[in-house]
Amino acid sequence: MKNLITAVTFIVFVFCSLIASAQKASIQGKVLAKGLPLADVSIGLTGTSELTKTDSAGNYTFNSIAAGNYKVEARAVGFRKMFKSTIVKQGEGVELNFDLTHFENDLNEVVVTGTLKEVRRLESPVPVEVYTQAYFRKNPTPSIFEALQNVNGVRPQLNCNICNTGDIHINGLEGPYTMILIDGMPIVSSLSSVYGLSGIPNSLVEQIEIVKGPASSLYGSEAVGGLINIITKKPQNAPLFSADIFSTSYSEVNTDLGFKFKAGSKIDVLTGVNYFKYGNPVDHNHDNFTDVTLQDRISVFQKWNFKRKDNRVFTLGGRYVYEDRWGGEMQWNKSYRGGDQVYGESIYTNRWELIGNYQLPVKEKLFFAFSYNEHDQDSRYGTTSYIAEQKIGFGQLTWDKQLGKHDLLFGAALRYTFYDDNTPATTGLNQDLKRNTWLPGVFVQDEITLAPDHKFLAGFRYDYNSVHGNIFTPRVAYKWSINENNILRLNAGTGFRVVNIFTEDHAALTGARTVKVTGKLKPEKTYNVNLNFLKKMYSANGTFFGIEASAFYTYFNNRIIGDFDTNPNEIIYDNLDGYAVSKGFSANMDLTLTNGLKFIFGGTYQDVATYENGLKKQQILTEKFSGNWAASYKVNPLNLTIDYTGNIYSPMRLPLLSDTDPRREYSPVWSIQNIQLTFGGFKNIEIYGGIKNLLNWTPNKGNPFIIARTNDPFDKNVEHNANGSIKVTPENPYGLTFDPTYVYGPNQNIRGFLGVRLTIK
Repeated sequence: MKNLITAVTFIVFVFCSLIASAQKASIQGKVLAKGLPLADVSIGLTGTSELTKTDSAGNYTFNSIAAGNYKVEARAVGFRKMFKSTIVKQGEGVELNFDLTHFENDLNEVVVTGTLKEVRRLESPVPVEVYTQAYFRKNPTPSIFEALQNVNGVRPQLNCNICNTGDIHINGLEGPYTMILIDGMPIVSSLSSVYGLSGIPNSLVEQIEIVKGPASSLYGSEAVGGLINIITKKPQNAPLFSADIFSTSYSEVNTDLGFKFKAGSKIDVLTGVNYFKYGNPVDHNHDNFTDVTLQDRISVFQKWNFKRKDNRVFTLGGRYVYEDRWGGEMQWNKSYRGGDQVYGESIYTNRWELIGNYQLPVKEKLFFAFSYNEHDQDSRYGTTSYIAEQKIGFGQLTWDKQLGKHDLLFGAALRYTFYDDNTPATTGLNQDLKRNTWLPGVFVQDEITLAPDHKFLAGFRYDYNSVHGNIFTPRVAYKWSINENNILRLNAGTGFRVVNIFTEDHAALTGARTVKVTGKLKPEKTYNVNLNFLKKMYSANGTFFGIEASAFYTYFNNRIIGDFDTNPNEIIYDNLDGYAVSKGFSANMDLTLTNGLKFIFGGTYQDVATYENGLKKQQILTEKFSGNWAASYKVNPLNLTIDYTGNIYSPMRLPLLSDTDPRREYSPVWSIQNIQLTFGGFKNIEIYGGIKNLLNWTPNKGNPFIIARTNDPFDKNVEHNANGSIKVTPENPYGLTFDPTYVYGPNQNIRGFLGVRLTIK
């Protein structure tokens, strides 16, 4: 009887347990992004210990949970957290799916530029702005130089109306203060900063990282105003084949091709080819000069990735660029090159580069990065020739070491520069500059975790320049993560730049002005402070709003100034007998709505001026305010994306020849706006098209002319007074000489464009 009671009790217990189990609830679902399943997404029930991950198909399941109200959290790398609430009844199951398409978090990108180490952007004590290839596709351009017009606080500055050469301004500082890197290597600098940004195949660009403010403590000379690091794709991650071809109603044609292949089992090779052709002379302002420079450019880039033991790094890359560009009188051809019959500016650029990064086969994290480039320039500006040769070799050994709370980086670098040209830059008082110059340096950086939310970085660099001697550049940075949505960064440091800058100032080469150097130039030194604040806000339905604001201040000693005003026929270079200051405020705002709308706004206010003998003078060709925007909307049923991009600039002081020059002393407020439609309804193919310069703005509007004396480009009919000044005559009523340097924006009218992209993975 006792055994029977025990058996009955056991059966009743099992039956009750089964009933109770049957009353348990479950939650299951799928996690997607852009229609594709996401694996390894962490799914948790807040307030409980329940936690699981999605499988390779994006599925997750919680079985046998108690009935009740639950808040389910989805967390994935590269995405913001997403929450959903649900009520689960006894014995029932609930399906709860997550779509993280609009929860992508670009603040989780990996950056290397600020600290020379791979680190999440949110974790970097140095503020780094990141722009992906997708961002630049909102307004397709044939070169990186033009693409940067869409970046807040960064402006491609044209320096010549005829040959359309230019440089990159960051926070109002001119091109020679900006260092351009490719994969961290300083190979686009000095002479080539004018021409080297052209011809980098957009199809090979993974992202562009921008640091505003001095970075000389890590990168050395030229990284004074900031630096732009162009990160190319890793061969193993690139598509098998890609093509991007577009043309405009100006008859411009740009072709970007990319493809990869394996050279054996351990070598991945990525190749990119860019070809740009514009051969249609246009003269809409009827001054008998080309409105836009004619160009024929080809660039070939190849990157090799070697698989090594223990996943050690070894990459090798190379690029070759050839360009033939000209502008001038509409009837010009190459038979007039260098002569005084028909005016033309003709430039041949021949350049090759080699870059590499090799991790040493030792236990410690030791890397040797190296680069070498040669740049030959053969130019004619009317009858003035500019023949230049530049060679730069660079090697850098770094040791990345973690010791407790200290994340250390030690480095030793050596930079060799050979430069020679046929201008006053390398003659007379600056004869030293045409020699071989050496710039060895050592640096150390310590990133200290003071507390979970506080990081402090200290860095110091010592360089010895074979012309200028010892150079010291310290810097400090502090990062306070107030919480995961509010971050404060403070950076301060010094920068330096050695003398070679005016060799790339196109105004010195036009033949319209004589270059004078009044004394032996000293290297420039700067002191900089930057305060950066980042705030992120999320709503429960997925709306995201972020704002990043920065205040900056840079003080210059020994600023090298080109004096355009003392004599209209001269450019006089000398170290400033005083000081210069660049200060201002910038902000970037990002708004993403769940309906597919995305807005990006940016604005910069800056005050860049020199102070000499108690007088303040605004820097020429520098705006007080600039803004940019990009608005995007995807119409999912039509597979159609609409992008509206633009920028706006406040007035800037322009280089007039004299008090009688009738052209505007200040530019007007001007804006370039564009619209693009992209159709992605075909497999592997996108078709895009739109209109550039919707407002049909050009710099000649409101001016009697923008190039002075186009009727006499060789100044054959210019008469001079006894004191050497220009004589006013009936033929020359304003007393001017030929001058193409009055330029501040692109001289290209409204135009349409159409293109196609093919990607095979």
